[in-house]
Amino acid sequence: MSQYHRTAAFHTLGCKLNFAETSTIARQLTEAGYEKVSFDEKANVYVINTCSVTENADRECKLHVKRAMKANPEGLVVIVGCYAQLKPEEISQIEGVDLVLGAKEKFNILSYLDDLEKSGSEGIVHSCEIEETDFFIGSYSIGDRTRAFLKVQDGCDYKCTYCTIPLARGISRSDTIQNVLKNATEIAARDIKEIVLTGVNIGDYGKGEFGNKRHEHTFLDLISELDRVEGIERIRISSIEPNLLKDESIELVSRSKSFVPHFHIPLQSGSDDLLKKMKRRYLTKLYDERVHKIREVMPHAAIGVDVIVGFPGETEERFMETYHFLNDLPITYLHVFTYSERENTEAADMEGVVPIPERKRRNKMLRILSEKKKMAFYQEQLGKTLPVLWEHENKNGKMFGFTENYVRVQKDFDPSSVNKIEWLKLDKIEADGSVSVMSSFKSFLEKI
Repeated sequence: MSQYHRTAAFHTLGCKLNFAETSTIARQLTEAGYEKVSFDEKANVYVINTCSVTENADRECKLHVKRAMKANPEGLVVIVGCYAQLKPEEISQIEGVDLVLGAKEKFNILSYLDDLEKSGSEGIVHSCEIEETDFFIGSYSIGDRTRAFLKVQDGCDYKCTYCTIPLARGISRSDTIQNVLKNATEIAARDIKEIVLTGVNIGDYGKGEFGNKRHEHTFLDLISELDRVEGIERIRISSIEPNLLKDESIELVSRSKSFVPHFHIPLQSGSDDLLKKMKRRYLTKLYDERVHKIREVMPHAAIGVDVIVGFPGETEERFMETYHFLNDLPITYLHVFTYSERENTEAADMEGVVPIPERKRRNKMLRILSEKKKMAFYQEQLGKTLPVLWEHENKNGKMFGFTENYVRVQKDFDPSSVNKIEWLKLDKIEADGSVSVMSSFKSFLEKI
């Protein structure tokens, strides 16, 4: 590709980890002289970071390729991400795709762009075997001045029977503490108030090799060191497996100056029989203990839960086990996923397939339960004075932000409040599900 072409656009599908990596790839291009533009603008290069977890990965990929071609029919389209690692040849056949890069190659995108030209034939594929992804590339996102996603771990050694992530991202491996702290300090220097720790299995932090040196640190070591970094107002743990969330980590968060009282803990099923079929590494007793330990030391904490409905063998009785287990737990909200078959997974060949309409019905039941749980949690917070970090969003004259314990708050838009932490008294739940405020105090930063 000619050095004359210097504009690039990016679109990310999927998780926070993907957003962190897209931002790192974008920085590589901008540092090489490219100007970053909106995805719907005319650009010379369009980078689409894909996801394999979403049910319609193929359809979503094609949709955004068409968007790029509409914006500039001569623009080069590059596909990266989990779906690109799993289905590179399939993606290369999509009309408009010029280059497909695998898990290893995506961080070396500049070398592949040098001689790339637009062609009407199938795209070029550069994709390693997943066993070759035995390295770690540190990443963080800085597109949103309010928060940044900081990648601390990648890959997974678990063999859950429904999941393709180990096939797309490889073995579990981690960044060094020194590099995580360096990235966190860089983020803080940009006046970003909140860091969200991301990875595939962040509780496994410390596992894997970096260079030739075996890690000797644990997740507890990591968060202990991050809690000492100056200039970071908030650190949020994105998601952590219940078997890897230890009492010591929970207690550290309860005492922390930076870590917020918010946990997101995957459950997937409230039936022990199904947890065994899924090859999860815990049963409901341990999960219940984790939730109640959090409640014991942080009664005000938000606790989010991932759950899958419609897994093979999920009878009505087993589904109702999940429903009642979640209903009885003091949790805050659910992320509900409808099971869908994935190639090269054990679950795809299991008996006891749940009909699609039944999967959808169960999804709806749990989403209603989630809303009920969230509203009850919000109701408990009314009348409390809590610190709110305001976003830049201006929607119908309103701005929105989150408390430390993940209550979504609104007030009349005030540009001077953007990216500021203000102490506010929560007043009432509005029609859109957010909470309005009664009165404002000095900003948190002024207060200290």
